[in-house]
Amino acid sequence: MLGVIVNTATIIAGGAIGLLVKKGIPEKLNKSIMDALALVVIYMGISGALKGDNPLYVIICMCIGVVIGELIDIDKLLNNFGILIDKRLSKDDNLEEDANNLSKGFVSASLLYCVGAMAVVGAIQSGLSGEHSTLFAKSILDGVSSIFFAASMGLGVILSSIAVFLYEGVIALGAGALSSILKETVITYMTCVGSILIMAMGLNMLGMCKIKVANLLPSMFIPIILGIFNII
Repeated sequence: MLGVIVNTATIIAGGAIGLLVKKGIPEKLNKSIMDALALVVIYMGISGALKGDNPLYVIICMCIGVVIGELIDIDKLLNNFGILIDKRLSKDDNLEEDANNLSKGFVSASLLYCVGAMAVVGAIQSGLSGEHSTLFAKSILDGVSSIFFAASMGLGVILSSIAVFLYEGVIALGAGALSSILKETVITYMTCVGSILIMAMGLNMLGMCKIKVANLLPSMFIPIILGIFNII
């Protein structure tokens, strides 16, 4: 769990720095930085998505996953959670705009930090062998990016550390129990599907579309089910 704790701490630290320097970053520069980060996010998504060599498995995972996600409506649950936190923190119950901003920052940052290949693979390595190097590397990336995300999207980015801790922690703790199932092909397609979600996040950041990425999140774990039945 050391890697998970370090990753969580760097997001909090980076987010705190971002809030402190928020007023010192010109709006034009901040937007340009966010656009640049969005392009990098899309690049990371494309790179990971190309690891899967059978599109049929990806289609199956995405279709089943989106049905589950839409039935649960994970996107709505995360947004409501963000708004609930803001109401708890705010002294003014009428600050609807601030609540929406906090919710947006929380959801966007949580998804970005959770759905990546490094989050899944790193947490699995941490749980199976105590190898934390992948999560340490991810921590550096997340810490730096959280500075700019927090400067742009506010407190919600820091609160996303809660989601990261729970998400990576559950994977790390569950990796030992699922060690016989988490074979290389399963991890490959978890990475592949997760990378597609990262691309969607990048497109959302650029304002090109409004994909409910949270409702696609179950797709990442369908490869585990396919692995249980030896389909992949």
